[in-house]
Amino acid sequence: MIRILALPSGLSPSYSSSLSKNEQAILNALISSPVLYTYPNEQQLRFEIALRANIVQAAVDLAKSRARFAIFRFSRCNSEFWERDERGGFQLRPGIPPSEAIKDIFVNSERYAFECATAIVIVFYKAVLDTIDVSAFNRLFADLLLYDWHTDRDLGIHTKKGEHFLPGDCLYFKNPEFDPTTPQWQGENTIYLGNGLFYGHGIGIHPKEVIIDALNRKRKPGATKSAYLLPQITQVNFTYLSQFARPLNEFRLPLRPSFIIGTLGSATFLYR
Repeated sequence: MIRILALPSGLSPSYSSSLSKNEQAILNALISSPVLYTYPNEQQLRFEIALRANIVQAAVDLAKSRARFAIFRFSRCNSEFWERDERGGFQLRPGIPPSEAIKDIFVNSERYAFECATAIVIVFYKAVLDTIDVSAFNRLFADLLLYDWHTDRDLGIHTKKGEHFLPGDCLYFKNPEFDPTTPQWQGENTIYLGNGLFYGHGIGIHPKEVIIDALNRKRKPGATKSAYLLPQITQVNFTYLSQFARPLNEFRLPLRPSFIIGTLGSATFLYR
């Protein structure tokens, strides 16, 4: 369910939707969720929908790229844009705009190899780049380091408990009895793409059952506990990042809504 605290006067269901197909799917997921999502205005909702759609697209693009899975010891990057440090992380070279360095991962993907946590962070940075003003991106992330879950504070990565997730959320599959000789398979960080599909670097795009089966094949001998989807959700800070948004098509409610529109005081509710 969605609650919008303030809509401008004159906004009504008679407007047509300006959302893309992927964005419409995210709006539908928000409306159908049993969790109440509250926004101060429709612009904030519009930004989150756009950023979530870009997270999904960045994950699909990375899955289709030639970037490979590698543990930190064997990670690699394009040395024109990054310096690989002793831990296997990628430090932005001085004088290189972070926007160009992030785009290079997708353009010259064959030069890169990294593990699944770094892959998720790369997806988040690429999606944010595609959603906010480029000059703001370069200012916010001027000293970019890609290493595991190390992220710039302006990305606002945070994790919360929850079982109701949306396209663009990061979810973790835990493998409690992983083989200690391959600790990289103690779990898999994924991006939920919608329609029951998840992207995990090194595994690909698959339904939940396929990812669990892949992790179960990496358990220690005699293991009896199955891998499972952890009830937690990792996200960027949509609210904070929205202040740097590029111009977006204005959010409009569809002409014939497949959901209910209600009001309570000055707040508007969208729900199934």
